[in-house]
Amino acid sequence: MTQQAYILARRSLYLQLPNTHRRFSRSDRHLASILYQRGFPLDLVRSALLLATARRLAHDPAHPLPPVRSLYYFLPVLEEIRLQPLPPGYLQYLERKISSSNAPTIQP
Repeated sequence: MTQQAYILARRSLYLQLPNTHRRFSRSDRHLASILYQRGFPLDLVRSALLLATARRLAHDPAHPLPPVRSLYYFLPVLEEIRLQPLPPGYLQYLERKISSSNAPTIQP
């Protein structure tokens, strides 16, 4: 996969997520480029974005969180999953949780 295709895939997923700013900034493209250069697999990054999103959706609705404004928000969860991968089937569970929260369908 080319670097450009990798960046476009990250952009597409980021913009599909609920509670994200509807803009993929220059700094987000830069971070996606760095992740590509460092060899972070698409599935790993996707898992981090979905896990962080599911955690945000589980937050107390009485105290809503502001929209995520940058791909950088997901870096701590990316590192968490890199060190301790998700158990088999958990990504599918997250996808179901996010889609059942009235969020748009998340494409791989």
